[in-house]
Amino acid sequence: MHRDRQPLQWAFPTTAAMPDFRAHCAPAERDPREIRLSFEESHHLVIVNRANRGDTVVAFDGHGTEWICELADDNRSAAVLKVRFPQKAKPLPFAITLGQALPKGPHMEAIVRKATELGAAAIVPLESERTQVHLDGDRSDKKIEKWQTAALEAAKQCGNPWLPEISPVQNAASFMEKVQGFDLKLIASLQPGAKPLKTVLAAFQSAQNRAPKKVLWLIGPEGDFTPAEMSVAKSAGFEPITLGPLVLRCETAAIYALSVLSHELQGG
Repeated sequence: MHRDRQPLQWAFPTTAAMPDFRAHCAPAERDPREIRLSFEESHHLVIVNRANRGDTVVAFDGHGTEWICELADDNRSAAVLKVRFPQKAKPLPFAITLGQALPKGPHMEAIVRKATELGAAAIVPLESERTQVHLDGDRSDKKIEKWQTAALEAAKQCGNPWLPEISPVQNAASFMEKVQGFDLKLIASLQPGAKPLKTVLAAFQSAQNRAPKKVLWLIGPEGDFTPAEMSVAKSAGFEPITLGPLVLRCETAAIYALSVLSHELQGG
């Protein structure tokens, strides 16, 4: 589920160097000579982005592998790319999972986009006691598909060769109790006693003589997690972290939390 990676400025090309066209693919062969795009990707490349035959296209599988290609057939429903050469993106030395309580309105889609741009390894949508959005059955599946599409679009735009894994919606307290496999488990908190991120990271560095490689950060809904949920989190080993003196909207908190944590881990 989690994968080690290298800092963002090392792994992704700069905007100036980034090719104009990117397309997601899942080739059946390990070393394909040509790649046939899906209907959706063909339509997006040829109709939306207006790519023409002979244009350079970077195809990527979302797992760090890219193929530098030439658009050989600009069929709007079945485009074909001729592979020039493959390349493998270097992984980040840390993986951040965002556990996000579902916000109202379209904000979750925006959070997924920004989390992808910031290099999150995984996103776990959570239903908490104060969550006002509840998804069941087909509605949940459709939402996950929509978030996956948002992540893919964001990856194309920013040149991220890695797509975050988006988990099914889970109950927040149950997730807190059972989740394992992280060096650090953090939870954004408005309650007194929450520590600054730098303090917690410095304590880990001092105790382990290294920076954490796998970090989970939970962000609550409007109104934050309830005291009962915070108690569950503390019992499960989560460190309450303050995001400063101001009360942030949940979508702002998610972007802020991922940004500062990525910055600190890159510096570490």
